[in-house]
Amino acid sequence: MVMTTSRKMMTIGIFVSSVQKELNEERAAIRDYIRTDPLLQIYFEPFLFEDLPALDRKPDELYLDEVDRCTIYLGIFGNEYGSENRQGFSPTELEFKRATEKSKYRLILVKGKDESKRHPKMQKLISRATPHVVRRHFSTIDELKKEVYAALVQFLCDSKIISSTPFDESACPRATLKDISDEKVAWFIPIAKRERSFPLNPGTPTEQVLKHLDLLEGAQPTNAAILLFGVKPQKFIPTAEIKCMHYHGTVVAKPIPSHQIFTGTLFDQTDQATDFILSKINRIVPPRDSAPVSETKYEIPKEVIQEAVVNAVAHRDYTSAASVQVSVFSDRIEVRNPGSLPPDLTFEDLKIKHSSRPRNHRIALPLYLAHYIEKIGYGTIQMTTGCRDAGLPEPEFSQSGGEFVVTLWRDWLTESAMAELGLTERQMRAVRFVKEKGRIGNSEYQDLVKISKRNASRDLSELVEKEIFEKKGIHGTGVHYILGKRAKKGPIGP
Repeated sequence: MVMTTSRKMMTIGIFVSSVQKELNEERAAIRDYIRTDPLLQIYFEPFLFEDLPALDRKPDELYLDEVDRCTIYLGIFGNEYGSENRQGFSPTELEFKRATEKSKYRLILVKGKDESKRHPKMQKLISRATPHVVRRHFSTIDELKKEVYAALVQFLCDSKIISSTPFDESACPRATLKDISDEKVAWFIPIAKRERSFPLNPGTPTEQVLKHLDLLEGAQPTNAAILLFGVKPQKFIPTAEIKCMHYHGTVVAKPIPSHQIFTGTLFDQTDQATDFILSKINRIVPPRDSAPVSETKYEIPKEVIQEAVVNAVAHRDYTSAASVQVSVFSDRIEVRNPGSLPPDLTFEDLKIKHSSRPRNHRIALPLYLAHYIEKIGYGTIQMTTGCRDAGLPEPEFSQSGGEFVVTLWRDWLTESAMAELGLTERQMRAVRFVKEKGRIGNSEYQDLVKISKRNASRDLSELVEKEIFEKKGIHGTGVHYILGKRAKKGPIGP
């Protein structure tokens, strides 16, 4: 990101709100981080109540006055709710309420994801805050710092205090049109024309194509142009690569059986990484009575795998020193890319219709035109639907430090695996049914295998105990079963 700052410097107050005793270390770390970071210290001044000298005024009056004076409310929410006043409210809740009343910019960082450990009133506070504020999860102080940094920089950009030129739109230093492959551009045009009705015709000069795609800054190729159509993209952007590893077990262990690094254009990398994954997972053998020539199918649909890979290269942070990393395990595939979600999106949002937030607009469009992306903004939905339709657990989206992680769970519940787990033929039929339909209820299971309700309940309970099924719903017809935790974990050990 190329940034230009306004000449007039200003101090933006940040009120740090949390249960002091529980999150004392986190509060101090954020204060010190903001005051020492080269960029943040220019614009922001954090306020911690414990830094105030002893005064005669009541504490509740003082901290609410400070909320009024600050521009940003930064809430760090953990498990504890804090001491309560006569009305049953903690200082943290009163501070959030005051910030809401005053229409302050509110940023909520939630520590941990285990809701069972959280005080009921803190659970309610988080739930009440969620629809209206920027909310992110963190586990470590380093993750907390990264989330705060990203949110505060976004605040500066949104407030027009600093202006930024995205990496993909910036001119690639020292690059010229000679560094663009005419052959790659010529390959792109007919595909884009066939797939997305691209208006330019084969034979159109390279420079004209790049201008049409907004991939030139003046006469100079942008970083996006180099990544998409460069002769040697890694000459200019060395970390623009995909590292692929294959492990026999479920954990990272050396020696690595297979390890490859793919370079070239983003189109090349996507194709090579997708082929690498497909070569390491199981193929579904078609029945003998099928057509003589039938499309090869895989345990995870090829479209889902390609979507995960292209999502990583399209949305990664190219200013990071890290690369995209693909790991194939016996139970799952992990695709990691440097970067994180926009502050106003949650992992749950990714599985439903949501607004598109591509980090790299100039990269995403050509990938879409060449049909590497089905529809901009729908990649994660396509992955979720594709896995569900294939009878697989839904993909998981998570943040690990500075990396966004997509986990695709493999179908390890083979016939032999189910037999080894001691499943009866009835229970195997239930598993097959759920893999095809996505869920099963008690009455459906009764009809499927022709047994009593009592025996059906016992069979299903055993599958839940083995963590092959997960029970959903509370009572009556709302109760049903889906693939559970064990189905996601797969075989134990390397």
